Amino acid sequence: MTTLATTDTPLVEILDADGAQRLEQAFGHRTVGDLLHTLPRRFRQRGQRVDRKSLVIGERVTVIGSVKRMNSSSYTPKRGKGRLERVTLVVEDGGVDFEVVFFAGAKIKYMLPVGSEAMFDGTLSEFRGKLTLKHPEFLVLTAATGQSGPLKGSGDLAALATLSAKLEAEGSESLFGRRFLPVYSSKEGVTSWEVFGAVVTALRALVPVVDPLDPALITSLGLMGLDEALRTAHLPTHEAEIEPAVYRLRFDEALALQLLLGARRRFYSRDPAPPSPVRPDGLRTAMEARLPFELTAGQKSVLEDVSLDLSRDQPMNRLLQGEVGSGKTVVALLAMLQVIDSGRQCVMLAPTEVLATQHHRSLSAMLGDLGEKGQLGAPEEATRVVLLTGSMSTAARRQALLDIVTGEAGIVIGTHALIQDSVDFFDLGMVVVDEQHRFGVRQRDRLRAKGRAGRVPHLLVMTATPIPRTIAMTVFGDLEVSELGELPGGRRPITTTVVPVGEKPKWLDRVWERIREEADDGHRAYVVCARIDGDDKSDAGDDSGVPLTAAEDLYDQLSRDELSDLRVGLMHGRLPPEEKDAAMTEFASGALDVLVSTTVIEVGVDVPEATVMVVMDAERFGVSQLHQLRGRVGRGGFEGLCLLVTNSRADSRSRTRLDDVAATTDGFVLAQLDLMQRREGDILGDAQSGALSALRILSVVDDGAVIALARQYAESILDADPRLHAHPMLAERVNSLAGSEESAYLERY
Repeated sequence: MTTLATTDTPLVEILDADGAQRLEQAFGHRTVGDLLHTLPRRFRQRGQRVDRKSLVIGERVTVIGSVKRMNSSSYTPKRGKGRLERVTLVVEDGGVDFEVVFFAGAKIKYMLPVGSEAMFDGTLSEFRGKLTLKHPEFLVLTAATGQSGPLKGSGDLAALATLSAKLEAEGSESLFGRRFLPVYSSKEGVTSWEVFGAVVTALRALVPVVDPLDPALITSLGLMGLDEALRTAHLPTHEAEIEPAVYRLRFDEALALQLLLGARRRFYSRDPAPPSPVRPDGLRTAMEARLPFELTAGQKSVLEDVSLDLSRDQPMNRLLQGEVGSGKTVVALLAMLQVIDSGRQCVMLAPTEVLATQHHRSLSAMLGDLGEKGQLGAPEEATRVVLLTGSMSTAARRQALLDIVTGEAGIVIGTHALIQDSVDFFDLGMVVVDEQHRFGVRQRDRLRAKGRAGRVPHLLVMTATPIPRTIAMTVFGDLEVSELGELPGGRRPITTTVVPVGEKPKWLDRVWERIREEADDGHRAYVVCARIDGDDKSDAGDDSGVPLTAAEDLYDQLSRDELSDLRVGLMHGRLPPEEKDAAMTEFASGALDVLVSTTVIEVGVDVPEATVMVVMDAERFGVSQLHQLRGRVGRGGFEGLCLLVTNSRADSRSRTRLDDVAATTDGFVLAQLDLMQRREGDILGDAQSGALSALRILSVVDDGAVIALARQYAESILDADPRLHAHPMLAERVNSLAGSEESAYLERY
């Protein structure tokens, strides 16, 4: 008797223990719902023509066709005794011939004679221009005589045939007689057909699924019912059924995610924020009067929105994204001064000590005596800028903590050290998070919890990594989005050139000459490497097989040879904090002409005299990362030059990616390109992907329309039922997203 199951039933209750364990290890499937929400990659239609160009050598394929020819020969294996028979079948599938080879094929001759129809599943290879499957799993579908009987075969296909026979005995259609056969992703030894067998077993056991959506919503949107969608998405009878089934499942995931984000927005808005209106005689007004440049139209517009948010008692939740060098820091500083004018403190959270130190230095310089509270000659309304990092001395840390808790520090800049329980604020009014993609939701929440009892600090998160709108709407759905598209006056264009040293090694000599020419004009250059030293095995080489350049080795080489007449420095993540700070200070002051570094200088570091960025082994960096690095130069009114040094082949995908970066400086165009190439999980990283890890069907890259629709309905549902008490199944789905603290927003609201 078949075990009955719901979507919450553990797979081990309907599958054998080994099969359930293999599915969990390979795909993370624990329940029937997990399995059924992982859809086929595509469907095979019997008789469908095969596009040979779409076949990829090295990937697992399924061939369904008739045996046209057979050849056999005996041979003696290198190991073992006796002779074996090699049998080669020529099988036609969709107009393409495949050679199917069995190295111990004595029985195959009798099981698969010419004229029989069969399925073969194995890894595709190519031998002498012929597409080949070596010793694949197989299943005889129809004998050469045209008569059908018990299906015979090997491996997972044979096991699937046994399951199909059970279904036929129950009066159902044979799995192999279906017009559409689902093809699933194979992983860690679990084949598509093993997944298919598990899916069929699950659907066979599944009781009718109760739909969590209101019938009125299903009707108004023209959605397929959930039970029908789960079954049809795997076992359609007509091609026209597939898209409506998949759309329903995508919508469900989008709706659950938008409900989670909507609940988070409402949770943040539950408690009031400290209102901080603009003071005409305050620090912000004084700072604006001192700015040595005119704010761009974009900066003024964003600042107006931020100022309005800060003046309210509803917490600001805003994402500010803009090109490298678009002036986000100035906007953030003026916003912080507006909050300080109301007697409160601000925090700026940076992902690295180098960037935190840079912000401390640059904000202090911009403020001048307006940031020298307590010092002789400072204006009465002045504030104090304090740095707090994990590597500070005990005495310096103690003084910083004292300034923070007493309120002497108006602006506090630091790293993750700010999140620690030991850091207490006098009256925290605003949190600024720089490079938001480096931090998770929980980290920014912990800072916001440090506001005075009953008050939630305003939040401004910034990123110079452009985020396409579908990503912003999904992952940052709890934030209002502002963009700075234009660059401030004085920024000059950056020319980017790919340097293919694998084909033209002499070009590297010209790279060092170009750095020397810029140094002669009083400018500076970065040289960025993908690894620190020769012992760093994180990346052993690129697609050319050439070992990657190590920062320490290149520093020694350039100091000794090519740039021996220049002052060359070294900076990387393993150096003690004081050495990193010293190297950055010397480079910024002009004591160094060239800084050899890893990506520790990727974001935020601002040296106006730097005009050259050389990226070694550039193919090892992502599109957005290269754009970030390029943005470190050309910031002081001088033309910038970015040289992408690579050994990658001219016809490789990595070279194409570098050519794309060289072709445009539009960060949003590059971000979309990066997204299409690497997908959302890689772009966002583990810290920020959050609930995305629980999504199996929805793609924030491709499904912008369904996400927007789901957001609209999520808002209307939450407006009427904020805790989803009337929608218990939706609440359960929301709580299952990521299985994390994030899901508690429904209960906490």
